[in-house]
Amino acid sequence: MSQAEFEKAAEEVKHLNTKPADDEMLFIYGRYKQATVGDVNTERPRMLDFKGKAKWDAWNELKGTTKEDAMKAYINKVEELKKKYGI
Repeated sequence: MSQAEFEKAAEEVKHLNTKPADDEMLFIYGRYKQATVGDVNTERPRMLDFKGKAKWDAWNELKGTTKEDAMKAYINKVEELKKKYGI
């Protein structure tokens, strides 16, 4: 999996015909952050920031995952979503 394939997948996910389910969105969010930033480097959001906490948790559960593995999982998931929702 190359950086170009990753960037292409990141663009394509924006053009799906239907917005993916929340769990699918959290999956791709976590993998995107892990692939681009690495392990979580911020504190967990406050108690009432439900959306922020869910996103942080999705990213944090990938701690220790290599950027390459996160990139590969991201690309594979986007391909799956393209088949499921169309582009």
